[in-house]
Amino acid sequence: MKLTSAQREEFDREGYLFFPSLFSPTEIKSLIDEVPVLYAQSRPENVREKGSESVRTNFAAHMYNEQFARLARHPRMVEPIVDLFGENVYMHQFKINGKMAFDGDVWQWHQDYGTWKNDDQMPDARAMNVAIFLDEVNEFNGPLMFIPGSHKLGVLDAGHDTATTSYPLWTINDDVIRQLVGRGGIVAPKGPAGSMILFHGCLVHASTSNLSPWNRVSVYLSLCAVSNHIRRFKRPGYIAHRDFAPIQCLPDDCLVKPYEVAVPWKNGTPAAELQPLTVAA
Repeated sequence: MKLTSAQREEFDREGYLFFPSLFSPTEIKSLIDEVPVLYAQSRPENVREKGSESVRTNFAAHMYNEQFARLARHPRMVEPIVDLFGENVYMHQFKINGKMAFDGDVWQWHQDYGTWKNDDQMPDARAMNVAIFLDEVNEFNGPLMFIPGSHKLGVLDAGHDTATTSYPLWTINDDVIRQLVGRGGIVAPKGPAGSMILFHGCLVHASTSNLSPWNRVSVYLSLCAVSNHIRRFKRPGYIAHRDFAPIQCLPDDCLVKPYEVAVPWKNGTPAAELQPLTVAA
């Protein structure tokens, strides 16, 4: 899947692209049916909300679930990023964010590259997220909010928030957010399950809590240019991957046909992936 010149210009200007209904209901059902089993497991990859058993995010399902391993190699998700970077990409992070009905907590205002730079020593902002909705996203269930054009400002000052939620982030203070919103406004792409978003690693974004009765589960592939791989292994390997091999895409019908894929963590997360390493590549 290649981007048009108009799409490339829009991405450069706004910092994101939105593709409503890019994946079919059949493709999405093959994924959402797997989520309850993943979330029910007692694995370190499941990070739960503070004071709740609801899963906030599940990491690295592509390493132990065949269907998500296929998604991690899907050309509709991978090829646009390869096209923008002009080189192969590897999987820096894979997560299934579960902003569950009534229990889904906030994600504070932040830039993803801020965390990748501060925690992982990723050299440049040559990495970005591409996400698909596994549920319909509406104005009530905590849609992802962007400040258009904020990626143009590079890496912003941020503080390490380890208290607000169960997952620490490098977050941007309120005064800066007021200035950014005054400059670019706020948008919140909404649409049916199967819609896809890709967004720049420096685009400032957040989401509110989900007080609605509707889940808002989304899958995020954080794809990094191979030449831009991380230099520090401060975080566990299931959060920030240490395998920089280029992703080899499967055919476009890989979610509806059982192409063979490796799931090396199916029987448990390797001990080496549970701990930080003192020596980076």
